[in-house]
Amino acid sequence: MTKKILVLLLFSIIFNGCSTNDDNSLNNPNLINLNFRLQLNLDFPEYNDLQFPGNSFVTYNEGIRGVVVYNINNSQYTAFELSDPNHPPNTCSAMSVEGVVATCNCEDGNSYNIITGELLEGEGEYAMKPYRIERRGNMIEVYN
Repeated sequence: MTKKILVLLLFSIIFNGCSTNDDNSLNNPNLINLNFRLQLNLDFPEYNDLQFPGNSFVTYNEGIRGVVVYNINNSQYTAFELSDPNHPPNTCSAMSVEGVVATCNCEDGNSYNIITGELLEGEGEYAMKPYRIERRGNMIEVYN
Protein backbone atom coordinates (compact mmCIF):
# COMPACT_ATOMS: atom_id res chain seq x y z
CA MET A 1 0.00 0.00 0.00
CA THR A 2 2.79 2.46 0.85
CA LYS A 3 4.45 1.64 -2.47
CA LYS A 4 1.31 2.78 -4.31
CA ILE A 5 1.22 6.04 -2.37
CA LEU A 6 4.91 6.64 -3.02
CA VAL A 7 4.47 6.00 -6.75
CA LEU A 8 1.43 8.34 -6.89
CA LEU A 9 3.29 11.02 -4.98
CA LEU A 10 6.31 10.71 -7.27
CA PHE A 11 4.08 10.79 -10.36
CA SER A 12 2.27 13.92 -9.17
CA ILE A 13 5.57 15.71 -8.46
CA ILE A 14 6.88 14.87 -11.93
CA PHE A 15 3.58 15.80 -13.56
CA ASN A 16 3.45 19.19 -11.84
CA GLY A 17 7.13 19.82 -12.50
CA CYS A 18 6.63 19.35 -16.25
CA SER A 19 4.08 22.10 -16.59
CA THR A 20 4.04 23.92 -19.94
CA ASN A 21 3.67 27.23 -18.11
CA ASP A 22 7.04 28.98 -18.05
CA ASP A 23 7.01 32.03 -15.79
CA ASN A 24 10.23 33.27 -17.40
CA SER A 25 8.59 33.39 -20.81
CA LEU A 26 6.10 36.21 -21.15
CA ASN A 27 3.44 36.05 -23.83
CA ASN A 28 4.07 39.13 -25.92
CA PRO A 29 0.77 40.85 -26.78
CA ASN A 30 2.48 42.85 -29.55
CA LEU A 31 3.53 39.94 -31.76
CA ILE A 32 1.26 37.26 -33.17
CA ASN A 33 2.34 33.68 -33.89
CA LEU A 34 2.58 33.29 -37.66
CA ASN A 35 3.07 29.91 -39.26
CA PHE A 36 5.75 30.01 -41.92
CA ARG A 37 8.64 27.95 -43.20
CA LEU A 38 11.72 29.57 -44.76
CA GLN A 39 14.26 27.36 -46.52
CA LEU A 40 17.72 28.73 -47.29
CA ASN A 41 19.94 26.71 -49.63
CA LEU A 42 23.55 27.63 -48.81
CA ASP A 43 24.56 26.68 -52.37
CA PHE A 44 22.73 29.80 -53.62
CA PRO A 45 24.81 33.00 -53.76
CA GLU A 46 22.30 35.11 -51.77
CA TYR A 47 22.79 32.86 -48.72
CA ASN A 48 26.56 32.35 -49.14
CA ASP A 49 27.43 34.54 -46.11
CA LEU A 50 25.64 32.07 -43.83
CA GLN A 51 28.37 29.52 -44.54
CA PHE A 52 30.74 31.51 -42.30
CA PRO A 53 30.44 32.14 -38.54
CA GLY A 54 29.65 35.71 -37.58
CA ASN A 55 27.51 36.43 -40.63
CA SER A 56 23.78 36.97 -40.90
CA PHE A 57 21.02 36.99 -43.49
CA VAL A 58 18.00 39.30 -43.34
CA THR A 59 14.73 38.93 -45.21
CA TYR A 60 11.70 41.19 -44.93
CA ASN A 61 9.49 38.70 -46.84
CA GLU A 62 8.81 36.32 -43.91
CA GLY A 63 7.60 36.66 -40.35
CA ILE A 64 5.73 39.76 -39.20
CA ARG A 65 8.23 42.44 -40.28
CA GLY A 66 11.11 40.21 -41.31
CA VAL A 67 13.51 37.55 -40.06
CA VAL A 68 17.23 37.62 -39.28
CA VAL A 69 19.32 34.42 -39.30
CA TYR A 70 22.75 34.45 -37.65
CA ASN A 71 25.54 31.84 -37.92
CA ILE A 72 27.22 31.42 -34.52
CA ASN A 73 29.68 28.60 -35.33
CA ASN A 74 28.43 26.60 -38.34
CA SER A 75 26.53 24.21 -36.08
CA GLN A 76 24.55 26.75 -34.07
CA TYR A 77 22.31 29.36 -35.65
CA THR A 78 19.78 31.84 -34.31
CA ALA A 79 16.68 33.24 -36.00
CA PHE A 80 14.60 36.13 -34.70
CA GLU A 81 11.61 38.22 -35.73
CA LEU A 82 12.53 41.71 -36.93
CA SER A 83 9.44 43.44 -35.58
CA ASP A 84 10.35 45.30 -32.37
CA PRO A 85 8.79 43.14 -29.63
CA ASN A 86 8.06 46.21 -27.51
CA HIS A 87 5.81 47.89 -30.12
CA PRO A 88 2.68 46.76 -31.91
CA PRO A 89 3.66 46.22 -35.57
CA ASN A 90 3.55 49.49 -37.50
CA THR A 91 5.51 51.31 -40.18
CA CYS A 92 8.50 52.09 -37.93
CA SER A 93 8.66 48.84 -35.93
CA ALA A 94 10.61 46.89 -38.59
CA MET A 95 14.19 46.65 -37.36
CA SER A 96 17.34 47.04 -39.41
CA VAL A 97 20.44 44.95 -38.73
CA GLU A 98 24.03 46.11 -38.54
CA GLY A 99 26.60 43.63 -37.28
CA VAL A 100 25.00 41.77 -34.35
CA VAL A 101 22.58 44.59 -33.46
CA ALA A 102 18.99 44.99 -34.67
CA THR A 103 17.65 48.52 -34.19
CA CYS A 104 14.05 49.69 -34.22
CA ASN A 105 13.30 52.60 -36.52
CA CYS A 106 10.79 54.16 -34.09
CA GLU A 107 11.68 57.23 -32.01
CA ASP A 108 12.83 55.24 -28.97
CA GLY A 109 15.42 53.39 -31.06
CA ASN A 110 15.35 50.11 -29.12
CA SER A 111 18.26 47.87 -30.06
CA TYR A 112 18.67 44.12 -29.58
CA ASN A 113 21.42 41.50 -29.80
CA ILE A 114 20.62 39.13 -32.71
CA ILE A 115 22.59 36.30 -31.08
CA THR A 116 20.63 36.24 -27.80
CA GLY A 117 17.60 38.41 -28.64
CA GLU A 118 18.08 40.51 -25.50
CA LEU A 119 17.34 44.23 -25.31
CA LEU A 120 20.61 46.20 -25.42
CA GLU A 121 19.36 49.78 -25.45
CA GLY A 122 15.99 51.42 -24.96
CA GLU A 123 13.00 50.40 -22.90
CA GLY A 124 10.72 47.41 -22.88
CA GLU A 125 10.03 44.16 -21.12
CA TYR A 126 10.25 41.80 -24.10
CA ALA A 127 13.22 40.26 -25.89
CA MET A 128 13.17 39.49 -29.62
CA LYS A 129 10.81 36.72 -30.71
CA PRO A 130 12.88 33.61 -31.54
CA TYR A 131 12.08 31.22 -34.37
CA ARG A 132 13.05 27.57 -34.66
CA ILE A 133 16.01 26.86 -36.90
CA GLU A 134 17.66 23.66 -38.17
CA ARG A 135 20.55 22.96 -40.51
CA ARG A 136 20.56 19.79 -42.61
CA GLY A 137 23.51 19.60 -44.96
CA ASN A 138 23.49 22.79 -47.00
CA MET A 139 19.88 23.63 -46.12
CA ILE A 140 18.85 25.91 -43.27
CA GLU A 141 15.19 25.84 -42.31
CA VAL A 142 13.56 28.57 -40.22
CA TYR A 143 10.00 28.07 -39.02
CA ASN A 144 7.47 28.92 -36.36
